[in-house]
Amino acid sequence: MIITRTPFRMSFFGGGTDMSDFFNVHGGAVISTTFDKYCYVTVRHLPPFFDFKNEITYSTIERTKNIDEIVHPAIRNAMKLLNMSEIRLTYEADLPARSGLGTSSSFAVGMLNAFHSLNGTYATKKQLSDEAIYLEREMCKEAGGWQDQIAAAFGGFNRINFYDNTYKVTPIIISKQRKELLNKNLMMFFTGFTRFSSDVQKANASGTTDKTKQKLEMLRLVDEAQKVLQSENSNLDDFGYLLNETWNLKRQTGSAISTNSIDELYEKGIKAGAFGGKLLGAGGGGFLVFFVNPEKQDAVKRAMKDLLYIPFEFENVGSTVIYYDPEE
Repeated sequence: MIITRTPFRMSFFGGGTDMSDFFNVHGGAVISTTFDKYCYVTVRHLPPFFDFKNEITYSTIERTKNIDEIVHPAIRNAMKLLNMSEIRLTYEADLPARSGLGTSSSFAVGMLNAFHSLNGTYATKKQLSDEAIYLEREMCKEAGGWQDQIAAAFGGFNRINFYDNTYKVTPIIISKQRKELLNKNLMMFFTGFTRFSSDVQKANASGTTDKTKQKLEMLRLVDEAQKVLQSENSNLDDFGYLLNETWNLKRQTGSAISTNSIDELYEKGIKAGAFGGKLLGAGGGGFLVFFVNPEKQDAVKRAMKDLLYIPFEFENVGSTVIYYDPEE
């Protein structure tokens, strides 16, 4: 039996510039972090006593006699990619799917990590992210960027640059105290709305307006945010103001990014004392994150009284095997 634990991610700056059709022309970059909310994938070989060959448990239970009967596209294609058969797989998570935290990509990375381990092979973080990108974007034909798979595999607080069909992961080097201060100034709330990221991406791509200008400006803000983070002389509150700026740009890149309800919630947070914030992920719902000084956080909680507040801490590990009992 193998159990993997893979973190979810929150992306602060540059989201959308990690789409290959954009970064292969203009370059791309994001600043993101993983945090201490995870998905867990358990995999073992199915004992030979059943009239089915595979048992897959997520929000439903699938029992099939061959791989092609598996409905879940990521599981079906991942099994084909790594030549898996006759398995029992279980997925569970700390947070809901389709909520803007890269949950589907975290699952893909964790599943591939578990499959490699069950096969007795070690996969590097880069191998896991490369395979997850190929699985979701090529085999499953899901619209989206590359940052989620990379963040889930590598873990940590990073700048990820994209260019020429490849990428580079660079840790954001800041003092422990400054990183803890950033963490203390961030608040996350669940809006209750969920959606498929690929559906939002398709809806936004269907528009006729060119979004290149906004994305280039969002790319510039990645550099600005990194300067704020890494300069001890910079006021960390500027990180919050930049979040507000990038969110306003993001809203201009597609009709499915925000809704009237989300806009109202965001304005309540700002009026209560947040310097800035954004909806995490492709848009359309999920989690709101705000940058709020500690003395204003109670006021923001009151303003978000109808939403679930989710405390969190940054994590640095990425996808890991937490239980390894290889089968003979």
